Amino acid sequence: MAIGDQVTAAGHVQLDELLLGRGTPYRWRSLSGWEDLPALDDGSVPRADAHGAILGRLLAQSRVVSLDGLMIRTRAGELGRAVQQLGAATAIGEAEVPLVVRLDERGPLLAWVRVTARSIPVDRGYTVGTIAGAAVQFTASDPRRYELLERTASSRLPTDEPGLDWNTTDNVDAGLAWQTTANADAGLDFGPPGSTGTLTASNTGNAPAHPTVEFRGPVSLPSLTNLASGDVLEYDLDLAAGDVLLVDTAEGTVTLNGTTSRLYTATAGSVPEQSFALWPGTADMAFRAVPGSSDPAASVTVRWRSAYW
Repeated sequence: MAIGDQVTAAGHVQLDELLLGRGTPYRWRSLSGWEDLPALDDGSVPRADAHGAILGRLLAQSRVVSLDGLMIRTRAGELGRAVQQLGAATAIGEAEVPLVVRLDERGPLLAWVRVTARSIPVDRGYTVGTIAGAAVQFTASDPRRYELLERTASSRLPTDEPGLDWNTTDNVDAGLAWQTTANADAGLDFGPPGSTGTLTASNTGNAPAHPTVEFRGPVSLPSLTNLASGDVLEYDLDLAAGDVLLVDTAEGTVTLNGTTSRLYTATAGSVPEQSFALWPGTADMAFRAVPGSSDPAASVTVRWRSAYW
Protein backbone atom coordinates (compact mmCIF):
# COMPACT_ATOMS: atom_id res chain seq x y z
CA MET A 1 0.00 0.00 0.00
CA ALA A 2 1.17 3.54 -0.75
CA ILE A 3 2.06 5.92 2.04
CA GLY A 4 -0.97 8.02 3.03
CA ASP A 5 -3.27 6.24 0.59
CA GLN A 6 -6.29 6.63 2.92
CA VAL A 7 -5.88 10.37 3.45
CA THR A 8 -8.54 11.96 1.26
CA ALA A 9 -10.00 14.87 3.26
CA ALA A 10 -8.95 17.72 5.52
CA GLY A 11 -8.61 16.50 9.10
CA HIS A 12 -7.40 13.03 8.14
CA VAL A 13 -4.41 11.63 10.02
CA GLN A 14 -2.95 8.29 8.96
CA LEU A 15 -0.49 6.48 11.24
CA ASP A 16 1.00 3.67 9.15
CA GLU A 17 -2.23 1.87 8.13
CA LEU A 18 -4.62 3.33 10.75
CA LEU A 19 -6.76 6.28 9.63
CA LEU A 20 -8.10 8.80 12.13
CA GLY A 21 -10.55 11.63 11.49
CA ARG A 22 -13.70 12.07 9.45
CA GLY A 23 -15.48 8.82 8.58
CA THR A 24 -13.63 6.75 11.22
CA PRO A 25 -14.33 5.85 14.87
CA TYR A 26 -11.53 8.26 15.87
CA ARG A 27 -12.06 12.03 15.99
CA TRP A 28 -9.55 14.55 17.35
CA ARG A 29 -9.70 18.15 18.62
CA SER A 30 -6.14 19.47 18.39
CA LEU A 31 -2.79 18.65 16.85
CA SER A 32 0.17 20.35 18.50
CA GLY A 33 3.75 20.41 17.24
CA TRP A 34 2.86 19.77 13.60
CA GLU A 35 2.86 23.34 12.29
CA ASP A 36 5.33 24.56 14.96
CA LEU A 37 9.06 24.87 14.47
CA PRO A 38 10.86 22.04 16.28
CA ALA A 39 13.05 22.89 19.26
CA LEU A 40 16.44 24.26 18.22
CA ASP A 41 20.02 23.86 19.37
CA ASP A 42 21.70 27.26 19.01
CA GLY A 43 25.46 27.15 18.46
CA SER A 44 25.87 30.90 19.04
CA VAL A 45 28.30 31.96 21.80
CA PRO A 46 28.46 35.28 23.67
CA ARG A 47 31.12 37.73 22.49
CA ALA A 48 33.86 38.12 25.10
CA ASP A 49 34.67 41.74 24.29
CA ALA A 50 31.53 43.17 22.73
CA HIS A 51 27.79 43.17 22.88
CA GLY A 52 25.86 40.29 21.40
CA ALA A 53 27.00 36.90 20.24
CA ILE A 54 28.98 35.17 17.53
CA LEU A 55 26.41 33.45 15.34
CA GLY A 56 26.46 29.68 15.30
CA ARG A 57 24.39 27.08 13.49
CA LEU A 58 20.76 26.44 14.35
CA LEU A 59 20.13 22.70 14.41
CA ALA A 60 16.62 21.34 14.78
CA GLN A 61 15.89 18.73 17.44
CA SER A 62 13.37 15.91 17.08
CA ARG A 63 9.82 16.98 16.32
CA VAL A 64 7.23 16.08 18.99
CA VAL A 65 3.62 15.94 17.79
CA SER A 66 0.60 15.42 20.06
CA LEU A 67 -2.86 14.41 18.94
CA ASP A 68 -5.12 15.57 21.78
CA GLY A 69 -8.82 15.44 22.56
CA LEU A 70 -9.12 12.12 20.75
CA MET A 71 -12.63 10.67 20.88
CA ILE A 72 -13.40 7.06 20.10
CA ARG A 73 -17.06 6.47 19.27
CA THR A 74 -18.64 3.26 18.03
CA ARG A 75 -21.67 1.14 18.63
CA ALA A 76 -21.69 -0.16 22.18
CA GLY A 77 -20.62 -3.66 21.22
CA GLU A 78 -17.75 -2.54 18.96
CA LEU A 79 -15.77 -0.22 21.22
CA GLY A 80 -13.32 -2.92 22.31
CA ARG A 81 -12.33 -3.63 18.72
CA ALA A 82 -11.71 0.08 18.03
CA VAL A 83 -9.59 0.41 21.18
CA GLN A 84 -7.66 -2.70 20.23
CA GLN A 85 -6.93 -1.32 16.74
CA LEU A 86 -5.71 1.95 18.18
CA GLY A 87 -3.59 0.09 20.74
CA ALA A 88 -1.99 -2.07 18.04
CA ALA A 89 -1.19 0.96 15.85
CA THR A 90 0.32 2.88 18.79
CA ALA A 91 2.30 0.04 20.38
CA ILE A 92 5.95 0.51 21.36
CA GLY A 93 8.15 -0.09 18.32
CA GLU A 94 11.79 0.17 17.36
CA ALA A 95 11.27 1.42 13.81
CA GLU A 96 9.67 4.67 12.70
CA VAL A 97 6.47 4.50 10.66
CA PRO A 98 4.89 7.10 8.35
CA LEU A 99 2.56 9.70 9.85
CA VAL A 100 0.56 11.56 7.20
CA VAL A 101 -1.48 14.65 8.10
CA ARG A 102 -3.80 16.67 5.89
CA LEU A 103 -5.04 19.86 7.52
CA ASP A 104 -6.33 21.94 4.61
CA GLU A 105 -6.25 22.60 0.86
CA ARG A 106 -2.42 22.46 0.79
CA GLY A 107 -2.62 18.69 0.85
CA PRO A 108 -0.94 16.08 3.05
CA LEU A 109 2.55 16.09 4.51
CA LEU A 110 4.57 13.17 5.81
CA ALA A 111 6.88 12.54 8.77
CA TRP A 112 8.43 9.33 10.08
CA VAL A 113 7.62 8.84 13.76
CA ARG A 114 7.50 6.51 16.73
CA VAL A 115 4.73 6.60 19.32
CA THR A 116 6.21 7.86 22.61
CA ALA A 117 3.05 8.30 24.72
CA ARG A 118 -0.56 7.17 24.69
CA SER A 119 -3.48 7.85 27.02
CA ILE A 120 -6.86 6.11 26.76
CA PRO A 121 -9.09 6.95 29.73
CA VAL A 122 -11.45 4.24 30.97
CA ASP A 123 -14.75 5.48 32.40
CA ARG A 124 -18.50 5.03 32.05
CA GLY A 125 -18.32 5.89 28.38
CA TYR A 126 -17.36 2.30 27.69
CA THR A 127 -20.95 1.26 28.37
CA VAL A 128 -22.33 3.50 25.63
CA GLY A 129 -19.52 3.11 23.10
CA THR A 130 -17.70 6.42 23.69
CA ILE A 131 -14.26 7.34 25.02
CA ALA A 132 -13.37 11.03 25.31
CA GLY A 133 -10.06 12.68 26.14
CA ALA A 134 -7.65 10.13 24.68
CA ALA A 135 -4.28 11.33 23.38
CA VAL A 136 -1.30 10.05 21.41
CA GLN A 137 2.20 11.55 21.21
CA PHE A 138 4.59 10.99 18.31
CA THR A 139 8.32 11.76 18.05
CA ALA A 140 10.07 12.18 14.71
CA SER A 141 13.87 11.86 14.77
CA ASP A 142 13.93 13.82 11.51
CA PRO A 143 12.00 17.02 12.32
CA ARG A 144 11.25 17.84 8.68
CA ARG A 145 7.92 17.14 7.01
CA TYR A 146 7.84 15.90 3.43
CA GLU A 147 5.57 15.79 0.43
CA LEU A 148 4.18 12.32 -0.28
CA LEU A 149 5.45 12.21 -3.86
CA GLU A 150 9.02 10.99 -4.25
CA ARG A 151 10.63 12.86 -7.12
CA THR A 152 13.19 11.31 -9.47
CA ALA A 153 15.68 12.74 -11.96
CA SER A 154 18.22 10.78 -14.01
CA SER A 155 21.06 11.43 -16.43
CA ARG A 156 23.61 9.60 -18.56
CA LEU A 157 27.20 10.64 -19.08
CA PRO A 158 27.76 13.46 -21.58
CA THR A 159 27.70 12.25 -25.19
CA ASP A 160 27.76 14.12 -28.48
CA GLU A 161 25.00 13.80 -31.04
CA PRO A 162 26.21 11.79 -34.05
CA GLY A 163 24.67 14.30 -36.43
CA LEU A 164 23.66 13.67 -40.02
CA ASP A 165 24.78 10.43 -41.68
CA TRP A 166 26.11 11.06 -45.20
CA ASN A 167 26.32 7.29 -45.82
CA THR A 168 29.94 7.47 -46.89
CA THR A 169 31.33 4.27 -48.40
CA ASP A 170 34.72 3.83 -50.09
CA ASN A 171 35.32 7.57 -49.77
CA VAL A 172 32.20 8.32 -51.76
CA ASP A 173 29.35 10.32 -50.29
CA ALA A 174 26.12 8.49 -51.01
CA GLY A 175 24.11 11.42 -49.71
CA LEU A 176 21.61 11.97 -46.94
CA ALA A 177 18.78 9.52 -46.37
CA TRP A 178 15.27 10.77 -45.85
CA GLN A 179 13.28 8.98 -43.19
CA THR A 180 9.78 7.92 -44.18
CA THR A 181 6.93 6.58 -42.12
CA ALA A 182 3.61 5.41 -43.53
CA ASN A 183 4.68 6.61 -47.00
CA ALA A 184 5.27 10.13 -45.66
CA ASP A 185 8.54 12.02 -45.50
CA ALA A 186 9.60 12.41 -41.84
CA GLY A 187 12.66 14.51 -42.63
CA LEU A 188 16.38 13.97 -42.11
CA ASP A 189 17.69 11.47 -39.56
CA PHE A 190 20.01 13.25 -37.13
CA GLY A 191 20.71 10.03 -35.21
CA PRO A 192 20.03 9.37 -31.53
CA PRO A 193 20.02 12.41 -29.24
CA GLY A 194 23.13 13.22 -27.21
CA SER A 195 23.31 13.86 -23.49
CA THR A 196 24.52 16.90 -21.56
CA GLY A 197 25.16 14.78 -18.48
CA THR A 198 23.01 17.08 -16.35
CA LEU A 199 19.75 16.76 -14.47
CA THR A 200 17.51 19.21 -12.61
CA ALA A 201 16.18 18.77 -9.07
CA SER A 202 13.53 21.06 -7.56
CA ASN A 203 12.78 21.29 -3.83
CA THR A 204 9.49 23.20 -3.52
CA GLY A 205 9.57 23.21 0.29
CA ASN A 206 11.29 25.54 2.76
CA ALA A 207 13.77 23.11 4.34
CA PRO A 208 16.82 21.34 2.89
CA ALA A 209 16.10 17.86 1.52
CA HIS A 210 18.66 15.05 1.58
CA PRO A 211 18.43 12.91 -1.56
CA THR A 212 19.58 9.41 -2.34
CA VAL A 213 21.99 9.15 -5.28
CA GLU A 214 22.28 5.96 -7.32
CA PHE A 215 25.25 5.46 -9.65
CA ARG A 216 24.95 2.58 -12.14
CA GLY A 217 27.89 1.07 -14.02
CA PRO A 218 29.82 0.54 -16.11
CA VAL A 219 31.64 3.66 -14.94
CA SER A 220 34.90 4.65 -13.23
CA LEU A 221 35.31 7.53 -10.77
CA PRO A 222 31.60 8.46 -10.78
CA SER A 223 30.72 11.91 -9.48
CA LEU A 224 27.72 14.20 -9.12
CA THR A 225 28.17 17.97 -8.75
CA ASN A 226 25.46 20.30 -7.46
CA LEU A 227 26.05 23.27 -9.75
CA ALA A 228 24.05 25.57 -7.47
CA SER A 229 26.12 24.94 -4.33
CA GLY A 230 29.33 23.54 -5.80
CA ASP A 231 29.10 20.43 -3.60
CA VAL A 232 30.51 17.25 -5.12
CA LEU A 233 30.03 13.54 -4.43
CA GLU A 234 32.86 11.54 -6.03
CA TYR A 235 34.06 7.96 -5.50
CA ASP A 236 37.34 6.38 -6.59
CA LEU A 237 36.14 2.96 -7.70
CA ASP A 238 35.14 1.05 -10.82
CA LEU A 239 31.53 -0.02 -11.25
CA ALA A 240 30.97 -2.93 -13.59
CA ALA A 241 27.84 -3.33 -15.69
CA GLY A 242 24.99 -4.08 -13.28
CA ASP A 243 26.76 -2.60 -10.23
CA VAL A 244 24.83 -0.03 -8.19
CA LEU A 245 26.47 2.40 -5.78
CA LEU A 246 23.84 3.92 -3.48
CA VAL A 247 24.63 7.12 -1.57
CA ASP A 248 22.18 7.98 1.22
CA THR A 249 22.92 11.59 2.10
CA ALA A 250 20.53 11.57 5.09
CA GLU A 251 22.22 8.61 6.75
CA GLY A 252 25.69 9.36 5.37
CA THR A 253 26.15 5.87 3.92
CA VAL A 254 27.63 4.58 0.66
CA THR A 255 26.84 0.97 -0.25
CA LEU A 256 27.71 -1.18 -3.24
CA ASN A 257 24.93 -3.49 -4.49
CA GLY A 258 23.01 -3.01 -1.24
CA THR A 259 25.46 -4.84 1.04
CA THR A 260 29.04 -3.57 1.08
CA SER A 261 30.12 -0.19 2.43
CA ARG A 262 32.25 1.88 0.07
CA LEU A 263 32.30 5.06 2.13
CA TYR A 264 36.10 4.95 2.18
CA THR A 265 36.26 5.42 -1.61
CA ALA A 266 35.18 9.07 -1.36
CA THR A 267 37.83 11.30 -2.92
CA ALA A 268 39.47 14.34 -1.33
CA GLY A 269 37.24 16.59 -3.43
CA SER A 270 34.04 14.93 -2.21
CA VAL A 271 32.02 16.65 0.53
CA PRO A 272 30.74 14.70 3.56
CA GLU A 273 27.63 12.88 2.40
CA GLN A 274 25.34 14.45 5.01
CA SER A 275 26.29 17.95 3.85
CA PHE A 276 25.07 17.25 0.29
CA ALA A 277 21.57 18.71 0.33
CA LEU A 278 18.93 20.10 -2.00
CA TRP A 279 18.15 23.56 -0.70
CA PRO A 280 14.76 25.15 -1.44
CA GLY A 281 14.60 26.05 -5.10
CA THR A 282 15.95 24.45 -8.26
CA ALA A 283 19.45 23.07 -8.79
CA ASP A 284 21.16 21.63 -11.85
CA MET A 285 23.50 18.70 -11.26
CA ALA A 286 26.26 17.29 -13.47
CA PHE A 287 27.12 13.58 -13.77
CA ARG A 288 30.74 12.96 -14.64
CA ALA A 289 33.34 10.17 -14.54
CA VAL A 290 36.96 9.50 -15.52
CA PRO A 291 37.89 11.70 -18.53
CA GLY A 292 36.77 10.21 -21.81
CA SER A 293 33.91 8.18 -20.31
CA SER A 294 30.74 8.13 -22.37
CA ASP A 295 29.26 4.64 -21.97
CA PRO A 296 25.50 5.11 -22.53
CA ALA A 297 24.73 2.31 -20.05
CA ALA A 298 26.17 4.32 -17.14
CA SER A 299 23.70 6.53 -15.30
CA VAL A 300 22.92 8.45 -12.14
CA THR A 301 19.48 8.72 -10.51
CA VAL A 302 18.59 11.20 -7.77
CA ARG A 303 15.52 10.63 -5.57
CA TRP A 304 14.10 13.11 -3.05
CA ARG A 305 11.01 14.60 -1.47
CA SER A 306 10.46 18.34 -1.05
CA ALA A 307 10.96 19.17 2.64
CA TYR A 308 9.20 21.57 5.02
CA TRP A 309 9.86 22.84 8.55
